[in-house]
Amino acid sequence: MPRYVPLWLDRFPKARRPAHPRLRGELETDVVVIGGGLTGCACAASFAAAGIKVVVLEADRIGAASTAASSGLIREDFDASFEDTARAQGLRAARTLWQGMRRASLDFAAAIKRANVRCDLVPQDLLHIAPPRDGDAVKRLRREYDARRAAGFEHTWMTAAALAREAAVEGGGAIRTRGFAFDPFRACLGFAESAAGRGATFFERTPVRRIRAGRKSVVVTAGTGTVHAEAVIIATGAALPDLRALRRHLHHQQSYAVVTEPLPAAVRRELGRRAAALRDSSSPPHFLRWLKDDRALFVGADHQPVTARAHDKTLVQRAGQLMYELSTIYPAISGAMPAWSWDLTHDTTVDGLPYVGLHRNFPRHLFALGHGRHGAAVSWLAARLLLRQFQGVPDKGDELFGFSRILK
Repeated sequence: MPRYVPLWLDRFPKARRPAHPRLRGELETDVVVIGGGLTGCACAASFAAAGIKVVVLEADRIGAASTAASSGLIREDFDASFEDTARAQGLRAARTLWQGMRRASLDFAAAIKRANVRCDLVPQDLLHIAPPRDGDAVKRLRREYDARRAAGFEHTWMTAAALAREAAVEGGGAIRTRGFAFDPFRACLGFAESAAGRGATFFERTPVRRIRAGRKSVVVTAGTGTVHAEAVIIATGAALPDLRALRRHLHHQQSYAVVTEPLPAAVRRELGRRAAALRDSSSPPHFLRWLKDDRALFVGADHQPVTARAHDKTLVQRAGQLMYELSTIYPAISGAMPAWSWDLTHDTTVDGLPYVGLHRNFPRHLFALGHGRHGAAVSWLAARLLLRQFQGVPDKGDELFGFSRILK
């Protein structure tokens, strides 16, 4: 029977997990971060390094929610269509968005190394695969590739034959992008430790009840405590109930993941080089990542969130579904058993891109929402962009990452 808990969380020794208190009483700070996942901790580390006083409020344990449930990929592109974005926002805006994401992916990997965060960081490409025997889908993906190349991005095209040789998978072609794989939970703890070393304060098991922004400050009420700050950063996996006006921009989704038992040598010989992660063109898509101990991590089966009453039954069903769908990609894996399985609730956005920045109706709020399937580079993108916004020195084009692109 699989363990119904995220792999990254389960593998980390409980005795080494840092513990932080609940918030009690009143505090004053420069910035309060709501959400102690990878994005919140990256923001805390970035702000603290700039000499800004930070308090982080996490409803659960640091890194134990959406971060521990993520696949651990750092992508150089968004999980969205560059061609569609250029059509909607203009070529210059689309290029700015994708260039920002690529820069964030490289800077994030460099920051992990610079901070000496031990999280098994390794380079890993991602192959976005068009389905076989679907000429229209191959043409669409090829147009997407051509649009990216024309905009100056150094992505590469793989033919069906090259895809079969490298990944031992049947497809009509693929776009190869660069990136990294890592352990997201260990990275989150590493950035939290770095932030704490520079004076940031963390509180766990402290769900936020209310946020009220005034002319000179923002007041965040959480359980038995209150924090007064100049600004609040919303860095949660899903939008807070107190921010109801944002609901029309965000859609709840529930994804599922399985990790296989170690695959025997006879099976591994049928799986190609296992050097790159895979993303298919299903709707919703699947992501496949190979782990260093000869296991496969497979993510997908997205749908609307289920009720708490149906959660356990649905998780068992989705684990079986994902193992079957994995066997349709790699028949050699058929019969393998899942060792871990878990679910992840997250927000997607109306235009497929995350929201990082300001909203005109929420003064003193800085947002990092709608990460969806975009990978962990969005966390570092938010950490740097929001710092610039708080300091009043935004870069040209920063506004494109926020709500302004859809509030025209």
